[in-house]
Amino acid sequence: MDIQLYLTPFLKAFVITIVLSIVLTWCSKKIACRGREDSRHIHLKKISRLGGVAIIVAFLISILTDANLVISQPLWGIMIASFFILLVGLWDDFSELDWKYQFFYQVAIVILIFITGTQVEYITNPFGGYIFLDLGQYLLPSLLFVIVWVVLMMNSMNWLDGIDGLSGGAAFVGAITIFLLSMKPEVNQPPVGIISMALAGAVLAFLIFNFHPARILAGTTGSMFMGFILAVLAIFAGIKIATALLVMAIPIADTLWVVWERFRSGDAVHEPDERHLHYKLMKLGWSQKKIALFFYVITILIAIVALNTRAMGKSITIILVVAIMIGVILVVNKKIAAKEQKLSK
Repeated sequence: MDIQLYLTPFLKAFVITIVLSIVLTWCSKKIACRGREDSRHIHLKKISRLGGVAIIVAFLISILTDANLVISQPLWGIMIASFFILLVGLWDDFSELDWKYQFFYQVAIVILIFITGTQVEYITNPFGGYIFLDLGQYLLPSLLFVIVWVVLMMNSMNWLDGIDGLSGGAAFVGAITIFLLSMKPEVNQPPVGIISMALAGAVLAFLIFNFHPARILAGTTGSMFMGFILAVLAIFAGIKIATALLVMAIPIADTLWVVWERFRSGDAVHEPDERHLHYKLMKLGWSQKKIALFFYVITILIAIVALNTRAMGKSITIILVVAIMIGVILVVNKKIAAKEQKLSK
């Protein structure tokens, strides 16, 4: 393996993100351009939400200037989509875009990358063989699958971004996992490795400023972008959806559980609240650092399993992780109820 091939985009994105984060943090303080306050975050003072700008710009520069990477049509589509995510994300970060418009733009962005070549022709059947989604000229099943997958990843990462270092840490582990996956002989995708390392470099540099106590936040811009790129890289890496699904199992399971709880209680599904696992752990007295490190360790362990199991093993692991996640949430809910009951006496 040519280490320089992957180290260059990593270092380039890392350095650019460092520089941009410093500049954006300074500018935010000087001209009060921090973005709106977000009820999903628990900070007592206003913090710049422009971290996503640093990540996206650094990522795009690293990719565009990489001499070893051929910019194919699908990759052009990804970069154009990244630019639109930057625009839509900033819109939401500064003026709170209505959820219906945000969802519309997310779907439009996915359709853009689908048209430019990011498609899923089949997925692996855990019981053997493949499930084909590309039915000749009928691309609708493939399009619907890509929309659901990418939008789910974008929103799961966005909702995970509630405390310092959480979404960035998950994205970094995800990027490294996909990089290691791309190096496997049966996958052998150097372009995916280069793109993954560019993302890893940008996110790691961002974490220096975002780990508790945070000096800059990813905002909708950064969190949606990180989920978007991880979802797309899983497709580029030979339709390794199950691997990415495993690595992102905690935020995805948390997202689906919160949606279910809101639906069951009759609350608006899109409205932010404190039903997410990280908020519940804070109610039990966990610090932001402890929660972030807990998520990191669990995500890394799941990633190790994902890299060393095949289709059936991944499917079983996904079921186990979801079951364990539901169990953890139920136990935490019970402890919170007991604590609140004790305090009310």
